[in-house]
Amino acid sequence: MSEPKTLSEVLSSLPEEERIILTMHYLRSMSPSEIAQKLGVPERSVTAVIAIGKARLSKTLGL
Repeated sequence: MSEPKTLSEVLSSLPEEERIILTMHYLRSMSPSEIAQKLGVPERSVTAVIAIGKARLSKTLGL
């Protein structure tokens, strides 16, 4: 049986764009519109990445 993964390990395994957006949103408390403006991408893309990333993190961490 493998050891549980830490949040840091899971985040580091994500694709770079996903990791950056999730970090900005959850760890820096930035809104999707702020992230979109900062990265120069559509807000709906940021919202989609947050939803997908949240689901992936929950599944990987067993939450």
